[in-house]
Amino acid sequence: MPLSRQGDERTSRPPLLEIVVPAFNEEGRLPRGLMQLCAKLARMPFPTAVIVVDNNSTDRTAEVVKTWPPGPVPVRLVQCAISGKGAAVRAGLLGTTAPFAGFCDADMATDLSAVDTALRLLLSGEPVVIGSRAHEDSVVENRHSRVRELGAYGFRALAGVLVPGVSDTQCGFKFFDGVLVREAAAALRTPGFAFDVELLARCAGQGSRVREIPVRWRDMPGSRFSPARHTFGIVLELGRIWLRLRVQPRTAVRPAWEPPLDPVGTPLDPVGYP
Repeated sequence: MPLSRQGDERTSRPPLLEIVVPAFNEEGRLPRGLMQLCAKLARMPFPTAVIVVDNNSTDRTAEVVKTWPPGPVPVRLVQCAISGKGAAVRAGLLGTTAPFAGFCDADMATDLSAVDTALRLLLSGEPVVIGSRAHEDSVVENRHSRVRELGAYGFRALAGVLVPGVSDTQCGFKFFDGVLVREAAAALRTPGFAFDVELLARCAGQGSRVREIPVRWRDMPGSRFSPARHTFGIVLELGRIWLRLRVQPRTAVRPAWEPPLDPVGTPLDPVGYP
């Protein structure tokens, strides 16, 4: 069958899997990342799609998506004016309709071979499958400073109170049952770095087990996270999540977005991006 006809048949059917890619000023890294992701998904034996969420970028991130050439894996743009990776992922997940949905970072720091494992587990009935750099079988290339590593250790300790048993809440590679994650995302209130913790806690609060899988992960240059600038705000985010989950019922409704009292980051510095 000609490749063009194969592509037409794939894009004419609803996707089984949709992957969200949050992007803030990713004009430089996004083209390569999208090429890698689309090449991987095009080899899947079922229809797939990609949603890129432009998170109030000031560069040509949106233009990269708008001018992306048609192919067997549709790529569409969603705009999110609320600063923060959590806000962008929420907007993307709520824009999905597929039976399975997930998200990964624009830099593709997690090797995409893990998509095969994640989909196999989702198809077998696992509701939440996430990459874990702390898994004993993971291969991690890490160039972080000692200060940042100590900060990550402290963050994991605090996050463990909210999501017991999960060793790595922050790896940007997470896949879900579509209905479950859309319900959890509808109730998500954390726009910044710690949004993963709230999202996983809401899934677990509905009785869903979180399955961690090994990944090949490499630290990519260009991180915007600064321990000096962001640590205090992240601790505040975790505190708000703890209060939110204790006070609010965990049944998901679709309320309007409620930004934190003291937003972490600015329109030019949204926390949570690699």
